[in-house]
Amino acid sequence: MALRLVKLTQNVVAPALSRTYAMAASAEIQKSPLQKKITKIPNAQYGGRHAVTMLPGGGIGPELMNYVRDIFSYAGVPVDFEVIDIAGTEDGNDDLDYAITSIKRNGVAIKGNIETKSEEAGVISRNVALRNELDLFVNVMNCRTYPGVVTRHQKPIDILIVRQNTEGEYAMLEHESVPGVVESMKVVTRENSERVARYAFEYARQHGRKKVTTIHKANIMKLSDGLFLQVSRELANEYPEIEHNDMIIDNCCMQLVSNPYQFDVMNTTNLYGTIITNVICGLIGGAGLLSGKNYGDHYAIFEPGTRNTGTAIAGKNIANPVAMLNAAVDMLNHLGHKHHATIISEAIYKTIVEDNIRTADIGGSSSSTEIVENVIKYLSTKVTHWPVGVDYTN
Repeated sequence: MALRLVKLTQNVVAPALSRTYAMAASAEIQKSPLQKKITKIPNAQYGGRHAVTMLPGGGIGPELMNYVRDIFSYAGVPVDFEVIDIAGTEDGNDDLDYAITSIKRNGVAIKGNIETKSEEAGVISRNVALRNELDLFVNVMNCRTYPGVVTRHQKPIDILIVRQNTEGEYAMLEHESVPGVVESMKVVTRENSERVARYAFEYARQHGRKKVTTIHKANIMKLSDGLFLQVSRELANEYPEIEHNDMIIDNCCMQLVSNPYQFDVMNTTNLYGTIITNVICGLIGGAGLLSGKNYGDHYAIFEPGTRNTGTAIAGKNIANPVAMLNAAVDMLNHLGHKHHATIISEAIYKTIVEDNIRTADIGGSSSSTEIVENVIKYLSTKVTHWPVGVDYTN
C-alpha cells in the first residue's frame, strides 16, 4: 500500500472529540504510591527501545498480532517483540515456562487469547498460570462506548472494572475425592482482597470517580465472599469522599442490562469479574472493542478484554482488530511512549467513529485489513520521523 507521508507539524490538530477520547484512554494523572508500584515502567534498553514479550495465542490472535506489528513498524514505535507461541498444543509446559521467563526478563507482555483444551491431560491453563506465576493480582478494564456504534442503550457507558485476578474459583485446586465426586476450592485471602479493593478506591480517587461497587455472593458464600466484602467495607472508610455500595452478582447482571449508568467503578472477585466484563461488552458492541490490563507489583500483561479466541473466524479477514490495538495502546502508555499511544488511539477512533469503517460484529462491512489500512492512512498524516532531542514520553 503506497501512502504519501507528510511532515509532522505542531499545528496539526486532531478533531476535538477524537483527541478527548484518545487522551482519556491514555491519561496519566498523578498516581498514588500503590498505583506507581504496580505500574512500574521497565527500563528501556538499547537506545531507548523496549523489549516486549508477544504471545499471539490461538484463533485470531496471530493475525491480530501481525496488525500490531505492522502499525508499530509504520509509526516507528520503539518497541521490539520477542514472539513466543504458547497456544497450549504442545505436550507438557516447557513453552509456558519459557514465556514466563521472557516476561520476567522484559517486564511487559502483550497477549492474544489462549484456549487450553480441557481434555489435554497435564497441560494447565496458560492464562491462569501466567497470572498466578507473575502475581498479576488485578485486571483493569475500562468499558467505554464508541460514539456511533450501535449499543443496547442510547447514552454513553463508562464503567471501570477492577477484578481480582489470581484467586477465587481460578485457584486451580480441584480433586476427585471419590469416583464421581469432584471438589473445587475457592480461595479468598485478606491480602489479595485488600490489594484489589485499594486499587479500585485509589483509581476512583485519582481519576475523579464517585462510587465503587463491590460485587459478591456473600449471602451464600458467607466466609469466602463474606471476607471479600468485609475487606472492601473496611477499606471504604479510608475514602470518605467516595461512595461505596455492594451488590450480589446475579442482581448485578440484571442491573447492568437494565440500568448500567448506576455503576462507576466495580470491585469484583475473579469469576464475577469475568461474567461482568462479558455482559458489559455485549452491551456496548461486543468482544472486539475493549482491552484489558493485568498488573502486578513487577510485571504487566496487556490483552483483549474478553478471552474468547475467535477460532471460528480465524483466517477469514473479518476479525475486529480494535481490542488488540487498544491493548497495544495501553501497553505503550505503560511503557511511557505517550505520543505514539495518543496518535494510534486517535487513528483508531477516527477509523471507527468518524470514517465509519467497522467490521461486521459492530454493524459494518469492512474487513480486518481495511481497518488497519485506514489506521495507517491516518498515521501517515502524523508521522514521518521522530526529531532528535524530543522527549516523546512526556
